[in-house]
Amino acid sequence: MQKTWRWFGKSDKITLPMLKQIGVEGIVTALHGIPNGEVWPLEAIQEMKAYIESFGLRWSVVESLPVSEAMKYAGEERETLIANYKLSLANLGRAGITTVCYNFMPVIDWIRTDLTHPWADGTSSLYFDKIRFAYFDCCILQRVGAEADYTEEERSKVHALAATITEAEKEELIDTIIVKTQGFVNGNIKEGDQNPVAIFKRLLSRYDGINREMLRENLRYFLTAILPVCDEWGINMCIHPDDPPCQVLGLPRIVTDGEDIDWLLGAVDNPHNGLTFCAGSLSAGLQNDVPALARRFAHRTHFVHLRSTTVSPNGNFIEASHLEGRGKVPELVRIFEKLRPDVPMRIDHGRLMLDDADKGYNPGYSFHGRMLALAQVEGMMAMVTPAT
Repeated sequence: MQKTWRWFGKSDKITLPMLKQIGVEGIVTALHGIPNGEVWPLEAIQEMKAYIESFGLRWSVVESLPVSEAMKYAGEERETLIANYKLSLANLGRAGITTVCYNFMPVIDWIRTDLTHPWADGTSSLYFDKIRFAYFDCCILQRVGAEADYTEEERSKVHALAATITEAEKEELIDTIIVKTQGFVNGNIKEGDQNPVAIFKRLLSRYDGINREMLRENLRYFLTAILPVCDEWGINMCIHPDDPPCQVLGLPRIVTDGEDIDWLLGAVDNPHNGLTFCAGSLSAGLQNDVPALARRFAHRTHFVHLRSTTVSPNGNFIEASHLEGRGKVPELVRIFEKLRPDVPMRIDHGRLMLDDADKGYNPGYSFHGRMLALAQVEGMMAMVTPAT
């Protein structure tokens, strides 16, 4: 597999010369300065591509060309947004960039409640605590009907937490769930936005009455509209699984398991309609046998994210070492090196370690933590690649 790295553009504190030194071959990035829904100009794409190539690297994957919310809930501006999306895809094709990772998660992307959960060795990882998330849902958002989504035991623990949580902890929870993990990549809410909870509630309200079947049909509509452009330019669209792979905040999630992926690939049965196989997202669902899913869907996988999680029976999960956890990364490397050795792969999420903590890296995207994981995966790849 091609060794790639998610890079957040010229303002990223991790530079392209640094990535060249540690063995990265391809870059995963986007034109982050262009607002959601606007056309990516060919000139801007070509300028970014030339900049990356000037360091002896290639622009391997766009992650992501954002799908605006109105395309997901079928708002009045959907047709205009789809037309802009098609123009952006065509411009990427003209520039020779043909792999696009995207997601179809309503309102909120990946969810964590703690960005620096400590390990005994002094490193830290991203963490999801279901009770703290339920507290956010029931007591901060005060979403109508929220309590019905949790068990009696979970509701009891939420009420106990409500009696002890501090105002500072509440603010940190809000910042973690709907600002820091969302805003740094074309998010709906950004650092500095006033009253993010009110903004978030307005976004949620746009999905009132939209269920899984309706969201599925909106995804089918989107793919049917854009895939002729993908056919023309040879662009592979790679949907990212939901993270975590379950229903949240009353919102439908439609890429959570094998059944969902089967529906997606069959709904628009075109080889350019494919999957970003994210081992971390899929492993956070106890319903998923990650290696089995890798074998099952390798033929429609166009991009691989390698990370892993450890999941508790109560629904809590933590980003595990790339050598451990439910993601079974060593087995996945063996599968994809055999079945799809041509696909780009990137290390996803890394521990915060050594002097990463004071660098201001985006959550999950530390330098040393991902460098360690890349070295581990590179070793796995060497072990399963036949000697020449």
